[in-house]
Amino acid sequence: MNPARDAARTARAGQELLQASSDVIARRLEIVAEAVRDPLKADLRELTLMGSEKVEALAASAAAGLSGAAAMAASGGAVAARETAAAQSALAAVMKAGHPAEAALAQSAWATAAMGRAVRDGWALGATMLKLQADALAPIHKAAVANAKRLKK
Repeated sequence: MNPARDAARTARAGQELLQASSDVIARRLEIVAEAVRDPLKADLRELTLMGSEKVEALAASAAAGLSGAAAMAASGGAVAARETAAAQSALAAVMKAGHPAEAALAQSAWATAAMGRAVRDGWALGATMLKLQADALAPIHKAAVANAKRLKK
């Protein structure tokens, strides 16, 4: 997982999606206008695709989003369990301390480690979200770009 690559891929895909969508919409409006002018010569295949392909792309996008969200939830649960265990361990060390300085040292060690884990977990969550965004956009991007190429002919 490379967050910079995922962010760049998503930005590039977003730009391509905007251009492809514009091209597809323009061409399909022409196809609809042609069908209204002469219904017997209507491109029924293309008119049908206008709906079905969107459903397929959105379903694949939703599946990617759901999968990513489930993984993030599982990761969040694991972090919560890990931090609960760390806090319990730190509390036990504080309670077993022979004098205040030893208790403070145990508490400080826990706090320092917790802050480090929080930063690491935050970066990991951000990276996961960037990947999830890229994965969810991919099916929509793929369909739009393929349509733009096909309709350009």
